[in-house]
Amino acid sequence: MGLAMSYLRVPPVLEGEPDPGRIARHIFGTADWRRRSASELFDLGAAWQAMHYIVTGDAWEGRQPEADAVCGGRLLTEDGADELGMDVIFLAPDRVKPAADHLAATPFGKVAERYDPAAMAEAGVQDARALDAAARDRVLKPAYENLTAFFVAAATGGQAVYKVMAPTS
Repeated sequence: MGLAMSYLRVPPVLEGEPDPGRIARHIFGTADWRRRSASELFDLGAAWQAMHYIVTGDAWEGRQPEADAVCGGRLLTEDGADELGMDVIFLAPDRVKPAADHLAATPFGKVAERYDPAAMAEAGVQDARALDAAARDRVLKPAYENLTAFFVAAATGGQAVYKVMAPTS
């Protein structure tokens, strides 16, 4: 069992609440949060770490703004995963915009040059051993395009991004 990542675009102040931690608990504290927020949701699923790797060249680290697209942001649930059943990472609107600009200005072909399942597996990227040559264009290319569109929409709307990491079923 691995981890899956979902993204949610949210206004910086929700129902009068400006605190990202309280907003996260308000949204993700209900079992039907996905249905409630479906129009603002993007699921990267189990491909999150492979995506981070091709965007940054590293399994976990990277420079801003590119690292903010997947792993960057502020962890709001330090030990709160027990409460919500997931980890929640917050990316403020002032970091969403540079990440969106970076993704929009970087064609998939440029990041796809890093696609190397053997090197990814060596770096500890989740499920990298199961990747084949076709997965780059079959899985990661549409995911990259959708992630870019998601970030551009969030930046255009001045929204924050909440990233949810939860076990895959």
